[in-house]
Amino acid sequence: MEGRSDWLAASSRHEGFEQMRLKTKPREPSPSLTRGGSNFYSAVKQQDYSASVWLRRKEKLEHSQQKCIVIFALVCCFAILVALIFSAVDIMGEDEDGLSEKNCQNNCRVALVENIPEGINYSDSAPSHLSLFQGWMNLLNMAKKSVDIVSSQWDLSDHHPSACQGQFLLDKLKELLSQNIEIKLVSDILHKESSILKELEKKGAEVMYINMTAYNDGHLQSSFWIVDRQHIYIGSASLEWKSLGQMKELGVIVYNCSCLVLDLQRIFALYSSLKSKNKVPPVWSKRLYAVYDAENKLTLELNETKSEIFVSNSPKLLCPKDRVLDVDAIYNVVDDAEHFVYIAVTDYLPIINITNETRYWPYLDGKIREALILRNIKVRLLLSFSKDTNPLTFNFISSLKAICTEVPDCNLKVKFFDLEEESACLFKSSSLLKLNRNKYVVTDRAAYIGNFDWVGTYFNQNAGTGLVINQGDTGNKSSIIKQLKAVFERDWYSHYAKSSTAKLPNCSSYKYNRAATNKTT
Repeated sequence: MEGRSDWLAASSRHEGFEQMRLKTKPREPSPSLTRGGSNFYSAVKQQDYSASVWLRRKEKLEHSQQKCIVIFALVCCFAILVALIFSAVDIMGEDEDGLSEKNCQNNCRVALVENIPEGINYSDSAPSHLSLFQGWMNLLNMAKKSVDIVSSQWDLSDHHPSACQGQFLLDKLKELLSQNIEIKLVSDILHKESSILKELEKKGAEVMYINMTAYNDGHLQSSFWIVDRQHIYIGSASLEWKSLGQMKELGVIVYNCSCLVLDLQRIFALYSSLKSKNKVPPVWSKRLYAVYDAENKLTLELNETKSEIFVSNSPKLLCPKDRVLDVDAIYNVVDDAEHFVYIAVTDYLPIINITNETRYWPYLDGKIREALILRNIKVRLLLSFSKDTNPLTFNFISSLKAICTEVPDCNLKVKFFDLEEESACLFKSSSLLKLNRNKYVVTDRAAYIGNFDWVGTYFNQNAGTGLVINQGDTGNKSSIIKQLKAVFERDWYSHYAKSSTAKLPNCSSYKYNRAATNKTT
């Protein structure tokens, strides 16, 4: 009985379990419902799948587009960065022959060079210097590798008898080209049709034109040479036969001075970088930055005289980092003066012309007034006089003189260097009139030799280069400061320098007063 009861209990549990399974088992769909529902279910499922695939593709596409945008932006940034790096580091690719501040020459020789026109005579005791023509020829005779020249004029050939020196110079340049010496020439684009430049270019010279009119509505007035990365010339003269014939010019040649070349070469490289460009780049190459400036001057020996020197440039548009503007270089020289400031320029006109508007340009005019009134510095101003002298010059000179009226210790004198009368008396022809084109400032401690007259428009718009030399020991006979001071005093006390200008030549008195001097201080 017990076994039967156990069997009945187990059977009962099994039936309950089966009933539970039947209750929980899903109802089987009818065949018709199964067929219709499966089609609907498949369609929905297919739509869900398609939507899912489309969404995934869309997400991938959007992600891909975002990646492309990011990559494109990165590429652009990288390209800009590379451009800036190359622009700021080495885009020029100029070879500086391994020169650096550590291995360059700083024991240098310096010489003044002048062009004194034929018929212009001084007393036998007056100082004289190497002629400009001979100085330039010496540089070309020394050339073994390269000659770099920047000039505001290119006119070496002419039928005039005094143009023969220009022709000699041109022939020498051609000879150097035939010897495979590298010659690079920089000119204002205004001289693109120059027959001289075209001739030299055919012979193998590299000629580069810069468009100062497009950059700054100005002109290229720079005048300097670099020979074999060792010797330089800076001064008032350009490559035209008049500079070697009719015009009174002054410059300086520095020999065996690669430390100075290291800096001046960067200005030449700056000009070279502008060839065929109609605008100035927004970022300058670091290799165009100044090596030396007014605060960090090059210390060297010039003719065994301890000196400090640096190169200046104009206008501000063409001055990379650390480069001193010409007007600031003149400030540096005048501010360093303790006793006197002697200024020799062709024109003195402290105004600028901007879009047909004339404005007063007070900087150098104000610096003279400051030296006179605040520091009691003796100032001598030697200007050139010709039929082309701007009448406003005399107004500004009168204004300068007026500031000294009834002011104790205000010591200003102005003279005009007049070669017009002598030219008219000697040659009876206005086409042969001569002009004093010196452009320098000398004090008891320093000198500035440059390419500009003291005209505001030149400093503001034109390209020019200057050289500043400071010397503490000017007692040395070979001191360039002492030599330049002697040149100024020679001209100042000559009979060509006059306190007032005569409008008509007096030829009868000329022959009697030719050797006379006027030593008024």
